[in-house]
Formats: sequence, structure tokens, C-alpha cells
Amino acid sequence: MTKNKHSGLWLYFAILVFSTITLICFLLSILWTVLYKFGAITTDPRMHRLPIIFMVFGSLLIGGAIAIYVGRKLIRPIQNISNAFEALSKGDFSVRVPENENIMEIREMAKRFNTMVQDLSHVETLRTDFIESVSHEFKTPITSIEGYATLLQNDRLSPEKHNHYVEIIIENSRRLSNLSSSILMLSKLENQEIIPNKAEYRIDEQIRKAILMLEGKWEIKNIDFDMELPRQLYYGNEQLLERVWSNIIDNAIKYSPENSTIHVFMNSTDESTEVVITDHGEGMTNDVQKHIFEKFYQGDPSRKSEGNGLGLPLVKRIVELCKGTITVKSTPGEGSTFTVTLPNKC
Repeated sequence: MTKNKHSGLWLYFAILVFSTITLICFLLSILWTVLYKFGAITTDPRMHRLPIIFMVFGSLLIGGAIAIYVGRKLIRPIQNISNAFEALSKGDFSVRVPENENIMEIREMAKRFNTMVQDLSHVETLRTDFIESVSHEFKTPITSIEGYATLLQNDRLSPEKHNHYVEIIIENSRRLSNLSSSILMLSKLENQEIIPNKAEYRIDEQIRKAILMLEGKWEIKNIDFDMELPRQLYYGNEQLLERVWSNIIDNAIKYSPENSTIHVFMNSTDESTEVVITDHGEGMTNDVQKHIFEKFYQGDPSRKSEGNGLGLPLVKRIVELCKGTITVKSTPGEGSTFTVTLPNKC
């Protein structure tokens, strides 16, 4: 079906050129006759029909050859692009069209098509990886809940085991809840460019509250905080920025050894506010640092049960919405430093 459609397109073009040349010959014949009748020329076209016939047929022959050649030259790359679009619509992201056409406009069209397909291929890869990651992240706690719920059906379980299994089910249920909330939040943030509900508040107090909210975690490990947080007013979405500080500080606590210190400093100028959070924990390799802001990426598989790999992608998206930047510097065995720079009006 596609082949016949493209052949028809070429035929229309050839007929158009052929008809144009025929019409020109016909008009020239009429013009010759009119000029003869008005005395503008002395050669009677009726006495010289043979040259006219040769001129007509010669024009038709040459015009037909030009129509065939040019038609194929123009239609062939259009056919290639059309076939490529059809393959793309069926999910073939490997399709490409030649970029060596002589006509500049068609060559540029081919280049843009190939670039578009390459971008779509990357998007499709990300989408597939995202679905696989989400499925895996949901499957793990669900399988755990199902397994321990089955064990609870045993009436001979001791109270200790019964309570232990219940705690595991509650923990995995909480993990599922956090995972779904993070996915919904990230999806929402990725589809918006404007931050709503802005207000002026003290960002230094917000960071202190985030540290206090995590007291249960750092107190167990006997971690100290070295803070330098001068008074600083900030205009932005307080709820979103709270997620940024809570996540970064929570990670610092998680990866810090016992009896260590976490440093939190803030520097402000008229244009921006910079918050630097440093721990003396495990640190990260260069390869891990390249991927920590990717969805579901977790550099330390042994701590997979402690998170879902969406915290830092959320942090990065919030900072981006605030027109700010977040960077990380880390050395394995020495710790990590996260630096968040925000314009004073988010």
C-alpha cells in the first residue's frame, strides 16, 4: 500500500511537469498564429506545421525526461522519510534516513529527523528503565509483606516471632507508602515549571528544624552538628525546601560513622544563599557521583532497604525549580559535601 501511494506521488509530479510543458507549447502555437494574423510576423504557421510538430514532440520528450529524472530525485528522499515515519510509528527507534542528499532542504530534514529519532530513543529507554525500576521497587516490599503475612497464619508462632513479623510488615508498608508518595511528588514536579505558595520565611530556622526532626537518627549514632547558620530571610515554597534539607541531612546521618560530626554552613549575599552540608562518612567514587541524581539509583546496594533512590532526584528537581544549583564533592573514606545555591527569590 505504501509503495503504490508513493508511486502515485511521483506520477502526479511527472504529469504536472509534462502538462506544463505541453501547455507552453500550445500557447506558443496560439501566439504564433495570433502574431501572424496581426501582421507581426510573416511566416504562416499553417505552411510550417512540421517544425511545430517537431517542436511539440521534442518539448514533450525533453519535458518528460526532465519530469522523470527530477521527480525521482525529489520523491525518493521523501519516500525514505515517509517510510521511516511509518517504521517509527510502529516502535522502531533504530530507523534512520540518509543524510547525503544533494538538496540542502531535504538533507536538513533528514538530519533533524535522525536527531528526533535519537532523542525519542533515549526517552523510550528512560521510560522502560523507569517502569522496570518502579516494578522492582514495588515488588520487593509487596513480596515481603505477603511472605510474612502468610507466616502469621501459623497459630503456633511464639509472641516474639509474631511481633517481629508484624514489625516487618509495618516497615515494608511504610516503605511502600514513602515510595508511592515520592513517585507522585517527583512526577508532579517534573511536569511543572512554576513554584506555587511562595512566602517569606527564615531559611536558617528551617534547616535547624530539619536537623531536630532527625534527632532520633543522629542521637543513636552520637553524631554532633557543627552549624554556622546566620539569620537569613528567604522567599520561596517552605514545604518544598524542607524536603531538600531533610533529605541531604538524612543521607549525611545515614552514611556517617558513630561519634562523628556533620558540618552545616550557610553563606548569603544580596543575590543568593549558599548552604554547604559536609559529613565524614563513607564517601563516593566518581562513578557513583555521576549517577546519584538519577531515579532509583543507589550507590550502596547494602543500604537498599533504607531508601528508594528517589530522594536526591527530588532534591535536584526542587532546586532546579528554584533556579538554583546543587553540586557534590566526595572522596571514598573521607566523606561528602553537598552545596546548594539558591537565588534569594525562589
